[in-house]
Amino acid sequence: MGCQQHWGVERKTPVDPDSSFYPGPMATPHISLPRRLQHNLGTMLRSRVAGPQAFERSLEIWGKEGPRWFSPQDPVWWVHDDAAMFIGGITALLTQMLHPGAMAGVGDFSGYKQDPWGRLQRTADYISVTTFGTIEMAEAVISRVKKIHDRVQGTDELGNPYSGSDTDLLLFVHNAEIDSFFRAYQAYGPRPLTRKQADTYVAQTAIPARLLGVEDPPTTVSQLHGQLRDFRSQLTMTTSAQEAARFVLHQPPISGAGRVGYSMLCAGAVALLPGFARDMLGLKVGPRMSAYGLKPLGKMVANTVRWGLAGLNKSELLPGELQQLYRQTYGL
Repeated sequence: MGCQQHWGVERKTPVDPDSSFYPGPMATPHISLPRRLQHNLGTMLRSRVAGPQAFERSLEIWGKEGPRWFSPQDPVWWVHDDAAMFIGGITALLTQMLHPGAMAGVGDFSGYKQDPWGRLQRTADYISVTTFGTIEMAEAVISRVKKIHDRVQGTDELGNPYSGSDTDLLLFVHNAEIDSFFRAYQAYGPRPLTRKQADTYVAQTAIPARLLGVEDPPTTVSQLHGQLRDFRSQLTMTTSAQEAARFVLHQPPISGAGRVGYSMLCAGAVALLPGFARDMLGLKVGPRMSAYGLKPLGKMVANTVRWGLAGLNKSELLPGELQQLYRQTYGL
């Protein structure tokens, strides 16, 4: 499981593909309209998720030489590198906000309303580093996040104390996140994981989770679902969760054509929620509407996002042997 070799093949430093489109006084090479549209969409999506320095950060994470926990042949790489994560991330947020402690921590410390893109970019960066980066980079970002968690303390809406370092709270947040990513990949990914691959995915996500402070993270899908069932009695719809759900689903900081695409992402995310979660959130969506109305929208937007991101050719960022594994795995 995983990939802990040192990929030391010498390679050339990749150039930001944006610069090849606009080389200044030099003649601009002919780029077909579909290719330009694909590249522009991929660049816009990447900058939303990773920030204005997205290419530089991607090069830092993907391109650094050194031993890694995982390689392009691992299920955790397939899931976290896929466009379905755009949908799974929304499902995770909607699920996590049903835990009063988790919701209080987000509401009191994350500033999600004032800086929603910043919060998204920090979360995406953590997932990227712990999945695609070197072990040294992953351990460093985990250490930083743990120090932040140590400062997250307060009282939730029900009057109960919470702590960002609480092991039960960390377990719930981890499980809700991983279950949502897994559900999204199975529903909207290019090909569902087999049962063995799915268990491997859950086990691989446990590696960084343990270092973050999660005690006894699940290592199989069965364990994951069992632990989530055990949390059901702790979940409730608080006023702050209602506000957060309204913000995520109906008041996002997006306008114009982007709002249409975001609404489709939300439709796909709501379709993945367990029935009890949709009921708590006040989302009147039955099984038929989920299967025949929302999921097709999710599939459509995931395919569009996947097409856009494919235009960025991230394999060029990887060290030599990892680059070869990536191309073999993805058929490039």
